[in-house]
Amino acid sequence: MPNKFIFDVDGTLTPSRAKINPEFEKWFLDFCSRNEVYLATGSDYDKTLEQLGKDVMMAVKRSYNCSGNSVWATGIEIYKSDWRLNEDCVFWLEKVLEQSKFPLRVGNHIEHRTGTCNFSIPGRNMLTQAERQMYVEWDNDTGEREKIALMFNDLFKEKYNCVALVAGETGLDIMQVGCDKSQIAKDFAYGEVVFFGDMMEPGGNDYPLKLALEDKNNQSVQITKGFNEVMNYLGEYAY
Repeated sequence: MPNKFIFDVDGTLTPSRAKINPEFEKWFLDFCSRNEVYLATGSDYDKTLEQLGKDVMMAVKRSYNCSGNSVWATGIEIYKSDWRLNEDCVFWLEKVLEQSKFPLRVGNHIEHRTGTCNFSIPGRNMLTQAERQMYVEWDNDTGEREKIALMFNDLFKEKYNCVALVAGETGLDIMQVGCDKSQIAKDFAYGEVVFFGDMMEPGGNDYPLKLALEDKNNQSVQITKGFNEVMNYLGEYAY
């Protein structure tokens, strides 16, 4: 039986950028009381706190925010990266934003976080669910985010030692090479671990941790698309 569980947040425990379902919150708090639970998300701590609430954030063993570049335990930040995206890369992203043919802009397109940067064509300011879905459908049709990530990595991965990964429904997470979610794996060298995420495919921001864990004994991953799938999979461990 696994004794440690790692969860992505957006698209796994909650809808993307939304708050946790109240009924699932009750179930998850009970699950946390009986198991060793960790979070691994590209979002910063304040956003994760807003989505999951204080009770959940106090119930988990540790929260690896900003892809592990900001690490929290019981509301205290115990590690913080000081890396910041190079201005050449920022200038290039601004040009990409101008050239995108997606018509909607709501602001906050380049969001600097601890040890990472998030880039979003529609932006992160007050994006409604309908507007978010518009971009999801656009991205599914055009492959825009994957194309931007490939171009970014071709230009800057070796030059500035940074990498872009598709994250959530509308964005890209950018960080130093090796400072993606895979860095979390070093804290899980022992014991049986299961990692739950929705972006496990190559180019997704859960993929590096998936690879890092699969290289270890007794580590596994579970692709989930929402909290109902999490509950169905974990029912046997809930009591």
